[in-house]
Amino acid sequence: MNQQNLKWVSLAIVLSAPLLSVIDVFIVNMAIPTIERSIGASDSEMQLVVAGYILGYASFMITGGRSGDYYGRKKVFFRSMIAFGITSSLCGLSQTPVQLNMARFLEGISASFMVPQTISYIQVLFESQRDRTKAIGFFGMTLGVAATIGQYLGGYFSSGTFFIAGWRLIFFINIPVCILALLAVKKYLPETAVNKAEKFDYTGTLLLTVSLITFIYPLVQGRQAGWPVWCLIMLPGSLLLFYVFIKDQHYKTRHHLAPLIDISLFSLKDFNIGIIAVSCYFLFHTSYLFITTIHFQETLHFSAMDAGLCFIFFGFGFTASSFLSIRLVTRFGKLALQVGVVIMIMMMGVQVSLLKQNIGALPIDILLVLQGFGMGLVLPSLLNFALRSVPVKFAGAAAGIYSTAQQIASATGIALIGGLYFYFTEQSSALPFKIKGYVASMYVDIGFLVLLGVALYLLPERKPDPASCKTGSGQHKRFSWSPVSLAPKCRKALVADKTPALARK
Repeated sequence: MNQQNLKWVSLAIVLSAPLLSVIDVFIVNMAIPTIERSIGASDSEMQLVVAGYILGYASFMITGGRSGDYYGRKKVFFRSMIAFGITSSLCGLSQTPVQLNMARFLEGISASFMVPQTISYIQVLFESQRDRTKAIGFFGMTLGVAATIGQYLGGYFSSGTFFIAGWRLIFFINIPVCILALLAVKKYLPETAVNKAEKFDYTGTLLLTVSLITFIYPLVQGRQAGWPVWCLIMLPGSLLLFYVFIKDQHYKTRHHLAPLIDISLFSLKDFNIGIIAVSCYFLFHTSYLFITTIHFQETLHFSAMDAGLCFIFFGFGFTASSFLSIRLVTRFGKLALQVGVVIMIMMMGVQVSLLKQNIGALPIDILLVLQGFGMGLVLPSLLNFALRSVPVKFAGAAAGIYSTAQQIASATGIALIGGLYFYFTEQSSALPFKIKGYVASMYVDIGFLVLLGVALYLLPERKPDPASCKTGSGQHKRFSWSPVSLAPKCRKALVADKTPALARK
């Protein structure tokens, strides 16, 4: 297998990590009532089934990314994939709420070591801007498709009759995928260079982990518990710990002591704005899918299976525009993402107006197709804009920061926007209160989409890569017959590059 083909095979292998990890975020949503009845769990214990996974996932993301730099990305990916399979089995075998929540937390930790290796491999393997844009596009597509698959499979397994309780298959289904991925990793995935010269930052890891846990845990549990004193202590305490962590990293950077995060990363304007954009998107994305799932079942009276089937149409729209997004971003830059944001805002407005009652399956399916289409224009390329200015030597740390921001935003979205929804529904089970909760939460989501649009506007436009405008022979891949046919940015790039093909023209 030649080197070029090996890169894309490696990408397909490492994409199994975000596929599995995101499916396991959303697959539980549909099955929560079934699991609750099966193991006799309370509402707060079931909330931890979702929150515990995100907590473990977010708390070790940067550590996971840095560990790949230090120990080798293939080694970390392989071992964390084994851990993910084992902890998934423990989830499926759980007999009590405590066992399930402990297994979910460990499953989230194993995912936090898998996923950053995927982003790091993309940064390392794909050097040309054109190939990296495509690779990151496939990563973003995987996130969206996995969310759709998770919603559907959760409804399917929780509604079906099998040889064991259907909700247990939600976790056992990970095992064959893990086995296939491990075999492919062993045979095809190359190891990357390791940096053993620098010591691993254990104190930085501990500070960051504790600060994230003390931030996320009370955020997702506070409303359910009635915001007790321990929540009010932990939240400001987490900010103090974050401050200590930043000072610690500054000190280690100045004295060349191998910090967990090189603070100079945040001197990159594109990276900072990109992280803000990523956070705004996932504040919207996760809370939208979470609340819409509940709204379909509790207000529109869909069964779990019917609600899952609706998201198949969402997946159709997302997948179609994801393939389109990769090409559009290469040619039009951030304009393609801005169009996606406009489509999402418009569709959200329509949904707020129409989904106050069951308007029939066909209109709902059309709305979800269009919503998915808008999201598919944005998500696949959003990571590319967040990481495009990051040097390869920072790949692991940048991947960890991106993934941590994504998970913190997801947890915050579920806690705050989901909390707003439940604030209304817990006042009364009457239909008007459920509708008020849905409308209020959707308006907040629209606000985050507006902020996403502003962040995209502030991002500088991408400079075209001459390598993405020509083939190895010096000709443009799509428009080699005439320079007039070249996209304007590519014409300028080729002129600046003084390629022989353009000179002959």
